[in-house]
Amino acid sequence: MTSLSRLLFAALLIVAPLGAQADEGELPIKADDGTIIANHRISPDLESQVEKLPGAVVVANPNGKVTLAEFYDLNCPYCRRASADVDALVASNKEVRLVLVPYPVLGIPSILGGRVEFAVAKLAPEKFYAFHRKVYEGRGVIDGQRALAAAQDVGLEGTEVAAVANDEGLTQKMLKHVRLGDALKIAATPGFVIKGVAIVGYPGPKTLAQVVASVEKCGQVICATKSR
Repeated sequence: MTSLSRLLFAALLIVAPLGAQADEGELPIKADDGTIIANHRISPDLESQVEKLPGAVVVANPNGKVTLAEFYDLNCPYCRRASADVDALVASNKEVRLVLVPYPVLGIPSILGGRVEFAVAKLAPEKFYAFHRKVYEGRGVIDGQRALAAAQDVGLEGTEVAAVANDEGLTQKMLKHVRLGDALKIAATPGFVIKGVAIVGYPGPKTLAQVVASVEKCGQVICATKSR
């Protein structure tokens, strides 16, 4: 990345405590370990804004019946774990329409890496998912340089990506993600939005697959049981 010092102030504008706090378990959704996972209902208006975010990218079947949006930070360890599990989910269930939403809130490295994400989303959305999986390879902190290397690994030209990533106007676009995440009460990463419900934190692959299957079956995160 170039002009790193010029971007640090802009990055600091984004790294701030989220004002909204998530409700605990509005619906009885249990994580894979048996604990109730934090979740709450969200308005259709807020949910409709997710895909309008400038850095959001549909990376799985665009015609799938079930839309699953994931808010994630590149340096969130649970997001890294979820990425592999979600990849397996979309590979096994072609009805999943996955929307990836970069949500860089965990520090300066995340912000700088996030700028590269936004650049890739703008320049080559068709390569975004390959980039997303590539950037999570290896260990350690993911910053702008590491994200840029991943972009180059999937065939993008480094100087072109860096130029877009260094555009000062990108800060306002990134802030839109943070503000909507705050409005949605995504107080931890990863956060998932699906069928009028926000799930805050990673519930695990089994629970996430079950939630998707329920939406596919009955149009609700939890299908109503028939009384006898």
